[in-house]
Amino acid sequence: MSGVKSVFTHDAEEALLWGAELVNTMPGSLPGDTSPDSLTTVEDLAAFFAGKPWTGRFDRDQAELEAVRGLRPQLRRFWETDEAETVRLVNDMLSEAGAVPRLVDHDGLGWHIHATPLEAPLAERMAVEFAFGMVDVVRAGGLDRLRICEGDDCDDVIVDLSKNRSRRYCDGGCAARAHTAAYRARRAARA
Repeated sequence: MSGVKSVFTHDAEEALLWGAELVNTMPGSLPGDTSPDSLTTVEDLAAFFAGKPWTGRFDRDQAELEAVRGLRPQLRRFWETDEAETVRLVNDMLSEAGAVPRLVDHDGLGWHIHATPLEAPLAERMAVEFAFGMVDVVRAGGLDRLRICEGDDCDDVIVDLSKNRSRRYCDGGCAARAHTAAYRARRAARA
């Protein structure tokens, strides 16, 4: 990524992206959205965990799965609220976890912040890591980069890290469907 300036710090961007991915494991709530819950088993959680740069405790049990599933609606709120409520949510998450920030450098990631002990429960570490990502978002005036997909029958959340802040659709094919519908409408109007 030499020469490419990031929108937020690398760990904030990672937290925002996996946070959106975690939120999007919930079933859809819009009429016509038939998205299934894709985080229903410990194996689903292990697969989700495997692709992330997390360190520390991972119990791989039903209690941990339920705690992480319970985090999803809390994270979803960040896409549905204003700055004042976002700040309150961040402060509450950090306070509830008793977060004590410290700089760390491991696994070639460069300097970043850990604020919970490695033995803290996974859901707690996830909440704190996401909250710290949101600190960067608020400080940079970037709440408008957290969006809900504009697809007609989709309520997935997205993080727009594009330079021109132009991302409107999730990765689930909504952009292709919207473009196809617009093309067909233009064609029908000409006919």
